Amino acid sequence: MKDIPNRPVAYVAPRWAWCIATGLGSGRLRPAPGTWGSLAGCIAWLVLVYLAHPLSPLVFECLLGATVLAIIFVSIISAGLVARQVGKDDPSYVVSDEWAGVWLSLWPVRHHVAIAMGNHHSGNWKLPVFGVVVAFLFFRIFDIWKPWPIKKLEGMPGGWGITLDDVCAGIFAGLALYCTMFFLWHFK
Repeated sequence: MKDIPNRPVAYVAPRWAWCIATGLGSGRLRPAPGTWGSLAGCIAWLVLVYLAHPLSPLVFECLLGATVLAIIFVSIISAGLVARQVGKDDPSYVVSDEWAGVWLSLWPVRHHVAIAMGNHHSGNWKLPVFGVVVAFLFFRIFDIWKPWPIKKLEGMPGGWGITLDDVCAGIFAGLALYCTMFFLWHFK
């Protein structure tokens, strides 16, 4: 029997990590996988809000907040595992970070969307639709532009750098959305 050479075994990320990191496959769409991933994240967030809106306000807040924290945590892990397998710092098809960021950017409009979903016959969809579209656009702007400290966070190792720059972009986008809504509401 011949001796088998000691070669390192290639690392393979688990399937669940690929499923989450690619945003249920949305990161495989071309062109602009980050935009497709962000759009899929918006749709997933709208589904979550639709399912959660009948709950009491406290449970609704806790569920949305816990889900955002969970997607951040799971994105750090899954994005890091997939990046390790492919040997890239931030593969373009890893979009779980976009999901986490866009969910944070949508935080300011959660109640407006939930109220509109609960009373869908009222026809009062202008603010919720405006809010979701503007949150998406602000998030994509900050994610692509990467002003300080977003660019600095991108340099962190593994899934931390992949995810936290988008989390920061989502926070910036949410703040920009708050300011936009404030000025439009008070100076119409």
